[in-house]
Amino acid sequence: MFLWGTATAAYQIEGATAEDGRGPSVWDTFAREPGRVRDGHTGDVACDHYHRWPEDVALMSGLGVNAYRFSVAWPRVLPEGAGAVNPKGLDFYERLVDALLAAGIRPVPTLFHWDLPQALEERGGWLERDTAARFADYAAVVAGRLADRVPLWITLNEPFVHMAYGYAMGVHAPGRALLTGALPAAHHQLLGHGLAVRALRAAGAREVAITNNCTPVRPASREEPDLRAAEAYDILHNRLFNDPVLLGAYPDLSAYPPGLDCVADGDLDVIATPVDALGINYYNPTRIAAPADGAGLPFADAGITGHPTTAFGWPVVPDGLRELLTGLKARYGAALPPVYITENGCSQEDVLTERGTVEDPGRIAFLEGHIAAMRRAMAEGVDVRGYFVWSLLDNFEWAEGYHQRFGLVHVDFATQRRTPKASYRWFAGFLEGQNTDT
Repeated sequence: MFLWGTATAAYQIEGATAEDGRGPSVWDTFAREPGRVRDGHTGDVACDHYHRWPEDVALMSGLGVNAYRFSVAWPRVLPEGAGAVNPKGLDFYERLVDALLAAGIRPVPTLFHWDLPQALEERGGWLERDTAARFADYAAVVAGRLADRVPLWITLNEPFVHMAYGYAMGVHAPGRALLTGALPAAHHQLLGHGLAVRALRAAGAREVAITNNCTPVRPASREEPDLRAAEAYDILHNRLFNDPVLLGAYPDLSAYPPGLDCVADGDLDVIATPVDALGINYYNPTRIAAPADGAGLPFADAGITGHPTTAFGWPVVPDGLRELLTGLKARYGAALPPVYITENGCSQEDVLTERGTVEDPGRIAFLEGHIAAMRRAMAEGVDVRGYFVWSLLDNFEWAEGYHQRFGLVHVDFATQRRTPKASYRWFAGFLEGQNTDT
């Protein structure tokens, strides 16, 4: 069965950050630091999904999706990141999973979507090896409650983005700015993934995946410096997180001294524990040039022109998705497992009209173009088994606060009123015409 779904993340929609025993996450701490999040926004309330989840499940049912990718908040289940389990946290996700199944919607939980318990960050976060072990313990706890009802699990969401934005550049939580000193956060996330795969299987999980944010990398020219820079960026963004999982080895990291000196014997065997699928989040290609003299990194973003852009300023290049998928097939061959597009969507300048509607033709065109590109990749032999729109709801968009709207459903954050957009109605109509086996 081909999965057509929507996706969300716990900190971006749940709210209730201090209710029913939930502990603080790095995002609770980061959002309270002045200047970190636009206009001082926090996820304290977000979309109030913790209380309004029945309404949101009804919206998914009306949309006609057969799958829903959400994330479990680690600090809601283990407030200190380890140790005592919070039963009310597990109860919440059990209610959600059971309601989804009753509605004919397959639950696809992600165990880590960037909301590391603050207590673990205070002990070093993903820069410390112990966090990988604690992640596996947490995975076992959640699967112990839900593995009998959840067919597909995702361990990590976008470890590249969490490492780069959270540990290398400091624009996301936990706000460290270590540049190449952030590389241990890549290894320990991947080690945590491998340990979690084993813990999930031991608890009865049927299928396990990891979700990586990937981008096709294009050199700014055919000159050797630009080609070298593009290769270095491809290694950092794509291969650093795919090669160890699929091939059992890291790519050449010589462009990023001091590289990885935290890899212990046996780690790569753990990381390469076989997965049943690879989740791919795609938003746009990346164009790379050689850096200026004295730059701290071996590449520079050269920008992509000649295409429309989203409200975030990201170029809209649907065929980049086909390019990415066929490139993965060419690179990994038989080692590439079935693929799910676990996020794809766009931010638009959505406005609620006096008639109470939201017209978003740009989002409709975006989705049409990317679904068509995915199908072209499938026709070229890529085994794609699902597509999830980011996102079901307008939500807390990390450092942008509530200023970027990605949802198929408009949310008035003052009243929490949900209004399905024109794109919601378009996607519902599209899904009515789909044979879920294709």
